[in-house]
Amino acid sequence: MQREYFSFIDLFAGIGGFKMALSNNGGNCIGFSEIDNDAIKTYCENFNVDEELNFGDITKIKELPKHDMLTAGVPCQSWSIAGKNLGFDDDRGQLWNDTIFLLKQSQPKAFIFENVKGLGDPRNKKALQYILDRITQAGYYANYYIINSFDYGVPQNRVRIYIIGFKEKKFFDKFSLPPHVNDKVKLCDLLGINVKEFVKSDVVIQKDMFGNVVASKGMSLSKTNGFNDYFLFNDLRNGHTTIHSWDIINTTERQKQICLLLLRNRRKSEYGDLDGNPLSIKHFQQLDSTITQSDIDELIDLGILRAEEYTFEIVKNDKDRLLDEEQLLLSYNKGNLLFIDSLKMQREFKVKKISISKTIENLKEKEIIKVVEIRYDFRNTKISTGLNGVNRIFLPTSDIFPTLVASDTNDFITEVVVGGKNDHEFKENFIENVYNPKKYRRITKSEACLIQGFPANFILPESRARWMKLIGNSVSVPVINKLCKAIIATGVFQSKGDTKKQKKAQSALSRTLCK
Repeated sequence: MQREYFSFIDLFAGIGGFKMALSNNGGNCIGFSEIDNDAIKTYCENFNVDEELNFGDITKIKELPKHDMLTAGVPCQSWSIAGKNLGFDDDRGQLWNDTIFLLKQSQPKAFIFENVKGLGDPRNKKALQYILDRITQAGYYANYYIINSFDYGVPQNRVRIYIIGFKEKKFFDKFSLPPHVNDKVKLCDLLGINVKEFVKSDVVIQKDMFGNVVASKGMSLSKTNGFNDYFLFNDLRNGHTTIHSWDIINTTERQKQICLLLLRNRRKSEYGDLDGNPLSIKHFQQLDSTITQSDIDELIDLGILRAEEYTFEIVKNDKDRLLDEEQLLLSYNKGNLLFIDSLKMQREFKVKKISISKTIENLKEKEIIKVVEIRYDFRNTKISTGLNGVNRIFLPTSDIFPTLVASDTNDFITEVVVGGKNDHEFKENFIENVYNPKKYRRITKSEACLIQGFPANFILPESRARWMKLIGNSVSVPVINKLCKAIIATGVFQSKGDTKKQKKAQSALSRTLCK
C-alpha cells in the first residue's frame, strides 16, 4: 500500500494530471476544483473519486481545508496566442487572483502552478511580476521555471511555465529542478515503430565538404535522417521543409514565380505595418512589370490567392446613424483613409470583442466608407490551419510530436519512410509516396494519452473533439512527477513528529531523482 506523506488540493484539476503524479509519490488528494462536466466525470471515473470532493467554481470558494500542497493548472488562454494575449483584460486572466487568494487563505507548505510559456514572454513581464509579487505578499518564497516536457520523458515539444513556491525559505533554498532524463521517450517508441527498420540504404545523408552530417534546417526537431522530421504545409514560409499550395496544385513555372515573389515581399514594412501584408497589382508590377491582372486572376481561380479590400475612404460621417463600434473604427483614420493593417493592430478591438470585418461591412452598407484599394494575398494565411486541412505530417524518424492543444491540431503522422539524393528529390518523393496517396493519419486517443504521460487505457469521452480538449488542456504527468520528487527532496513535508522510518522512506524517494 502506498504510504501517504502529504495532502494536497487540486485546483483547475482538469482530468487529473497533478492528481496522478502526486498520488504516485505519496500524496493524498483531499479535494479538487473543476467546472467542466467532461473533466469532472473523467477525473472521478479514472481515479474512483466521489464528485462530492469537487469544490466547484474557484471564484466561489471562500475557504479550503488544511493541506500540505496546493496545485493549479490556471487557465492559460489569456496568455496564449490562441487567446489573443489579452492577459488581465481577459476574465480568465483574473483567475490568478482567485488562486492566490486561496493560497494566502490556506497557507500550505508548498505549491505548484502551471501555465503556458507565453506568461513568461517579455510582453507579459509586468503580469508575471504582478503574480510573483502577489505570491510574495501571501507569505511565500517562489520562482518560475520554463520547462519542456520532452526533457522529462514526454515525446512532445511542450514548453510550459511552472511557478513553484514554499512557505519557508529554507525549503525554497534547498529546491532545485530535477535533472533531465537521459533516455528520452521518442515518437517512434510511442508508435511502436523500429526506426532502424525504416532507414533504407539508398537514403543519402547530407554531408559537407569535410564529411560532417549537415544539420536539418529550421523546422527539424531531430537530426535522424539528415533532411527533416516533418513537412510543413503553408504558403507563408519557405525552405526545404515547406510544401506550398503551388507544389501540390498543377501550376506553371510563371505562376510559381509570382507566388514566390509575393512570399518574399509581403513581410516588407513598405507594404504595411503588419508582419505580413497583401500587395496590390501596382506593387506586383513594380516588382515585375510583366505581371498582369489576368496572371493574378488565374491564381485566384486556382485557389492560391485571394482578393482583399485593404484601403477605405470615409465619404461621409453621419454620426446619428453610427453605432459606438463604428465610431470607434472611424476614429482610427489617417488622412480620411482607413487601412486594414492599422485597424488589426489596435488592441482595443480585441478587448472590446469588436469584429473589424463586420463593422467595415456595416459602414459600407450605410455608405459611410468606400473601397479605394484592392490587394492580393495567399488564400491560406493561418499557419496552424495549413493546406487542405493539413498543417504538418511527421515522419517515423521524428523524435517528438508538437504540443497537444485543446482545439486539436492539423498535425498528422506517417509510417512511410522516404529518401532522396537532395532536398528537392526528398520533397518530391514525399509528395508522391505520402501526401498524394494520403498515407498519413491523425494520432489516436491512446497515443494522445501516452504523449501526455497518461496510460494508454486512460478513460476519456468517445468524441474526438471532447477527448482532445481534455488531454490538450492537461499537464504532462512525468513533468509533475519529477517536480513533486524534487519538492519532497527538500524535506518540506517532514514534521517534527515524523518517525525515523518515515524519514528513511522519504529519503529513499528523494534519491530516485538521480535515476
